[in-house]
Amino acid sequence: MSSSSSSFVHIPVLSQELITGLEVKAGGYYLDATVGGGGHTALILASAPDVRVMALDRDGEAIAHCQTYLPNTVQFWQGNFADYCPLNTQFDGIIADLGVSSPQFDQPQRGFSFQHSAPLDMRMDCRQSLTAGDIINHWAESELANIFYHYGEERLSRRIARRIVDKRPLQTTTELADLIASAVPPKYRYGRIHPATRVFQALRIAVNGELEALEQFLTQAPTWLKTGGRIGIISFHSLEDRLIKHSFRNNEQLKVLTKKPITAQPEEQAQNRRSRSAKLRFAQRI
Repeated sequence: MSSSSSSFVHIPVLSQELITGLEVKAGGYYLDATVGGGGHTALILASAPDVRVMALDRDGEAIAHCQTYLPNTVQFWQGNFADYCPLNTQFDGIIADLGVSSPQFDQPQRGFSFQHSAPLDMRMDCRQSLTAGDIINHWAESELANIFYHYGEERLSRRIARRIVDKRPLQTTTELADLIASAVPPKYRYGRIHPATRVFQALRIAVNGELEALEQFLTQAPTWLKTGGRIGIISFHSLEDRLIKHSFRNNEQLKVLTKKPITAQPEEQAQNRRSRSAKLRFAQRI
C-alpha cells in the first residue's frame, strides 16, 4: 500500500443506522456516492451475499486506498457525484456521506484545517484549479463577505472580509486563521469555537461547489433508484440538512422515511467527536 493510501483511514459515522435503514438485500446493487475510506461500502458488502457496489469519490487518494482492500465486486469512478451518469443502471440503494474525510482534515498539506500551517488549498479533487488561496487573494471584498455569511453563517463576515483584503496576499492556513482571530472582538475570539471555523467551512464549500453539487445530486439520484430502493444521506451542517429535508419532501418520486434526522448515539459521539454533528435522513422510491 502506498503512503498516501495507507494514511487514508476514516471512521464511518452512523454506520449501523445507515445499514439498518438501507435494508441491504442479497444480490443487490448499491451506489456509494462518497466512498471516502470505504467503511460504509465494506459494511454494505458484509450485510448480504452477492452484493455489488459502485463507489464514487472526488478524491483520488480515497479511491486508491479503497482499491487496496475492497473486493472486485466494487467498481470505482472518480469525480463529483453531481456529474455521475449511470446510464440505464438502477440501484437497490444509494448512500452519501457529505462530511470531509478525516484524512483530508488530518493531512496538513490538504489545507482543510488551521491546526497546522499549510497552503490554502481545500480541493477535494486535486485535478481542479480553483483553491482557497485563489478565493482569499483574488475575490472581491463583497464576494468574500457573501460566502462567509451564506456558507459559513458568519455574522461578522463583512468585518473579516475587509481585514483579509487589507492584509492580503495570505499564503497559509494558520496565517489566515490568525488574521481572522485578530479581526473579531475579544469576546468572539475566545468563544466556544475558534473564530476561523465558520470561514474555513465557507471556503471549503465555495472551493468545491458543495451546495450546488448537492442540489444537482438530490435532483438526479431518485431517478437512479429501483422502485422500493432507498436513499440515505448523512450531512454535517444545517445548510446541507435543509437541502436534503426539503428535496426529499418535495420530490414526488420519494416517500420520506425519517421525519426527524437520525443522530449519533452518546457512545459513538464519545468515540468519534466528528459524529456529533452528523444527521442521517432516508427516503424511498415509490
